[in-house]
Amino acid sequence: MPTPPEPGEPYDRPVLEPIRVLRPRRTDALAELFREMTQDAAYDSVPLRGASPAAEEETQELPPVRDRQSRGSGPGLRRAAVAVGVTAAALVGFGCALLLPRMNDDTAAAATNPSASASAPVPSVSTDPDGAGTLREGDTGSEVTDLQERLSRIPNVYDHGATDGRYDTDLTAAVARFQLLYGIRGDESGVYGDDTRRDLESRTGGG
Repeated sequence: MPTPPEPGEPYDRPVLEPIRVLRPRRTDALAELFREMTQDAAYDSVPLRGASPAAEEETQELPPVRDRQSRGSGPGLRRAAVAVGVTAAALVGFGCALLLPRMNDDTAAAATNPSASASAPVPSVSTDPDGAGTLREGDTGSEVTDLQERLSRIPNVYDHGATDGRYDTDLTAAVARFQLLYGIRGDESGVYGDDTRRDLESRTGGG
């Protein structure tokens, strides 16, 4: 047995390399052994507690399950379609029953009294939004003269204006000035309508 070197002395012997031992795996043998074990294995049947042999004989197989396509085209879908059709027909019939009596009444009334619709009074609608007695530029007459005289009584509105009964541009400007000074908004600017007439007559005396 060689003696170890003294401390501090160089070690001049060759260094031993580690040896790796490779062992081949016999996977084929393991697979063959596992195959033999599974082939030779046998399972014993264990009876359940409380179960009789007659119960196993009475066991019946479940009926086959139909696929979705066959169930979708079965009698249930046809019954649903028929129910929807009947409901729609009932709604249409109910609506017609409500409308027909009213149409028949109107037709009968027109047949018995054809002149009723022609002789019915038609309410009159004023076409002028400023009122029936509205005066505007281009009008003439005594009403225009009365307007000129009334405006001449209002300071700084129609000073030294003409009273010739003609609704000209000067009178239009005077009416617009009067509306602006007293806050009259119901009539068009420069148009002598109902609102302007009431305000002017209240300031210059009635009628």
